[in-house]
This record gives sequence, structure tokens and C-alpha cells, in this order.
Amino acid sequence: MSNPVSAIVEWVTGLMTTLGAPGAGLAIALENLFPPLPSEVFLPLAGFTASRGGMSLIAAIAWTTAGSVVGAVALYYVGALLGRERVRAIAAKLPLVKVSDVDKTEDWFAKHGTKAVFFGRMIPIFRSLISIPAGIERMALPKFLGLTAAGSLIWNTALIMAGYLLGEQWHLVEQYTGYVSTAVLVLVGIAVAWFVVSRLTGRERSGQDPR
Repeated sequence: MSNPVSAIVEWVTGLMTTLGAPGAGLAIALENLFPPLPSEVFLPLAGFTASRGGMSLIAAIAWTTAGSVVGAVALYYVGALLGRERVRAIAAKLPLVKVSDVDKTEDWFAKHGTKAVFFGRMIPIFRSLISIPAGIERMALPKFLGLTAAGSLIWNTALIMAGYLLGEQWHLVEQYTGYVSTAVLVLVGIAVAWFVVSRLTGRERSGQDPR
């Protein structure tokens, strides 16, 4: 593992040693607020710690799921504080963004928001970001909490159990989920590139002489 990841693992290990399962929950709450922190490392490490008797397996799953919900709720309220009109006003000032893009996003979220929040909890990076549009759209909080808790429970349990069963080889989980993270980042990069090119091309066409 690289030095930055090793430092993170050491820090989380210290949290778990000091606080037990609540320490793992705190690490996951922070991971939701700061996506660069890797739950793909934290969760298998919690499972490995549980396999060695450092904490209860059930407690590890419960506390990390609670941490996921706490972090998600914080970002939900960031979106709620921004609000639809403020986001539209920001979009209107951005060079490559149209207010109509925001409207289309709102329509998409209105149709698919339930699935996005649930399945988004299992997708690297998006598990944090999806909470913001949920807040902007003021998804009913009980519904948001239920979907977030359910999706997080599945994701957390899978990675914790993998670490628990792999034992000393728990770090292999991070290696394989890293492939998923990379694939997601590539897809996002392609989508952003397509968005920028389509906007620039559209501007060039609109600036052409109609004759």
C-alpha cells in the first residue's frame, strides 16, 4: 500500500483501538463528508479487527451504518440549505452550464431519486454526492434515511464480512473495489468531457451566420 493509504489505515486503526466499533462509525461518517477517505479500506479493516476480537461483528456493521447515515444527513442539509433557486442562480453564472440543465436534473431526480439514493450508497464517490441533490429536491427525510440506511447496510456488511473472512489478507478488498472506483471515475470523466464538448460545439453553431 502507498504511504498515504498506510497513514490512513494507521489513523483508523488508532480510532478502532481507542473507541472500538464507534471509532469505525466515526471513520465512515468522515468518509461520507470527505469522499477521498476510502471506505474500501476502513470497512474491511473493521471486519479484520472484528475477526481478531477487537470488536463485535454486529457492532461493527451497526456503527458503520450509523456513521454512513450521519454523514449522508449532513450533506443532505448542505443541499437543502443551498436550495433549488440558489443552485439555479449559480448555474446561470457558470460558462458551460444552462439553467435548463438544472431543470432536467431535477426532472431526472424526481423520476429516479429513490433508486439513485439507494444504489448510490454502493457506488464509490456517488455515495457521498447523491445526498446533496436529495437535499436540494427536499426528498422526504424519513424516506431518505430509510434508503440511505438500507443501501449503506448492504455495502458496509459486504465489505466488513469480506475483511472478516479474509483475515490478514483484508487489504485485497481495497484492491478489487479500487477497480470499481477507477471505472466510475473514468465514466464520470467521459461524461464531463462530452458535456463540455457539446456545450462548446453548440456555442460555435449558434454563433455561425445563418446565411
